[in-house]
Amino acid sequence: MIDKHIENIDLISLEARVDQLIRTVNQLQQENSALRNQQDSLVTERAALIEKTELARARIESMISRLRAMETRS
Repeated sequence: MIDKHIENIDLISLEARVDQLIRTVNQLQQENSALRNQQDSLVTERAALIEKTELARARIESMISRLRAMETRS
């Protein structure tokens, strides 16, 4: 009788631990998915910023070239 009671308690305890593990795994999967989405967004944003920077650099270099050309003409 006592053995069955102890087995029952052990089984209930094990079931609670498994349930907690399942909840933890689900939470980690959600966090992982959110982090992947955030990473994708940041990579896209970074690419756009790099492109803008390169465009600005090209414009500035063009302006400098034009200014130098104007200087030599004067």
